[in-house]
Order: sequence, then C-alpha cells, then structure tokens
Amino acid sequence: MAIIRMTDIEGRINKRGILSKLLVNQEHLSIHNLVVKASQTIPPHAMPVAVTFFVVSGTGVIRVGGEDNHVQPGDIVQCPIETKMSVSASADEDLSILNLKTPSLKT
Repeated sequence: MAIIRMTDIEGRINKRGILSKLLVNQEHLSIHNLVVKASQTIPPHAMPVAVTFFVVSGTGVIRVGGEDNHVQPGDIVQCPIETKMSVSASADEDLSILNLKTPSLKT
C-alpha cells in the first residue's frame, strides 16, 4: 500500500481554470484535489457520474441542484449524477476540496 501525499503531487490548471491534482485514478473511483482561489468560482455544470466533495481547508459555497451549501473544513457534500453543481471560494481564502467521482470518468 502506498501513501499519497497531496503536497508531493504536481497540479495543473484544468479547463475551468482551477488548480487540479489527480490523486487516484481507478476504474470505479477518481479523486482530485481542487484548489479554488479566493473569490474564484467553478461555473455550474453537470457530470455523468456521482460526485462527492470533501472540504480539506477554507470556506465557500458548493451549490448542488439549486441549493447552496456553505462549507468549512471536514464537510462532505454529495451531488447525484447529472445534477448541476458549482463551487465558489470565500472572498478571503482559498478553498481546497477533494473531488471524488464514482465511477471514474473515462480519460
């Protein structure tokens, strides 16, 4: 078994302009660490897989299906398949989240 250290993984800016680190990429699960900069927003979109967000640090709003969820470290927010979601960091701090997709998207 291997330990994955998020600090050791190099990130890239994804198509939505968010720093993304691929941590796990298996057939039935992918996990990314997303860092949403202060005042930055991931625009509304839907995915063909279930998405679960785990807040690592920071505060913000994760909107799922029209409902705003004000989040802080330790919170978990679930988003069903094909449901609109968006993520916004607070104005004064970055929001670091784990983004779990089940099953993993084919790449």
